[in-house]
Amino acid sequence: MAQPMVVAIDGPGGAGKGTIAREVAQRLGFHLLDSGAIYRLLALASLQQDIDADDSQALVDLAASLDIAFPTQGPHAGEVVLDDQVVSQAIRAETCGQRASQLAAHGDVRQALLERQRGFRQPPGLVADGRDMGTVVFFDAEVKIFLTASVEERALRRHKQLMEQGVSASLHDLLQDMQARDERDTQRASAPLKPAEDAVIIDTTAMAIDTVIQTVMTRVQSSASTNGDV
Repeated sequence: MAQPMVVAIDGPGGAGKGTIAREVAQRLGFHLLDSGAIYRLLALASLQQDIDADDSQALVDLAASLDIAFPTQGPHAGEVVLDDQVVSQAIRAETCGQRASQLAAHGDVRQALLERQRGFRQPPGLVADGRDMGTVVFFDAEVKIFLTASVEERALRRHKQLMEQGVSASLHDLLQDMQARDERDTQRASAPLKPAEDAVIIDTTAMAIDTVIQTVMTRVQSSASTNGDV
């Protein structure tokens, strides 16, 4: 029996993955996976339950039991939900970031979270955004999109986003941080940031959001028609 369709959307920070993924999932009526939040969600839950960062078995068990949702409809649309509680801001706390880095050092925890992510592949389909969705997590995804944009444009977008949230930020520092992260992500030995061989690469630098969304939707509809899913 055919598995539910997966639309994998990868790319560097600031390329628009989150915005595009949410809108595409909403239009398709698909589930949504924000893979970037997974480690932070496990970190938050482990802190709440006072689980030691070195207790890998307890962390593996916790990863399997997490009740996670990324709603695209209803009152919590666009939020990150853990155990029916909105935790979008809580997972951005520095303590969560530090704990997430500690958890990522455990190979068995990484494997457990990989399986947890793959568990989001449920009917009628899934839109997954991240950095290795199309190359590692859902290497067999029917649609693979790689969003990119110039680092200058991505830094400007992040700066605007932070300012709208009332967070003071230096554009120069954001640009440097983004350049450094790009280098780390593309050069790392495990699951480096790169387009899958069969991914559609979309440069969003000078594209309106609606145009990007329509480009992705057209690709999804073409794939669904070819595979007899519509």
